Amino acid sequence: MPMQCYVCAKTPIFGHTISHAHNVRSRKFYPNLQSIRIVENGSVKRVRVCTRCLRSGKVQKA
Repeated sequence: MPMQCYVCAKTPIFGHTISHAHNVRSRKFYPNLQSIRIVENGSVKRVRVCTRCLRSGKVQKA
């Protein structure tokens, strides 16, 4: 499974880690994905959904 939310297609984004001496390194910010079972079109399937979609009720848990 990709590191992507099934509902909103949220993916990792890139940023920088900056030290006090202003040494800049790349880093990734990963979405908080949870693997859950959802009901879709009357069938149950296991998908990865971000916690924001879970909390807002965009999916119906099985």
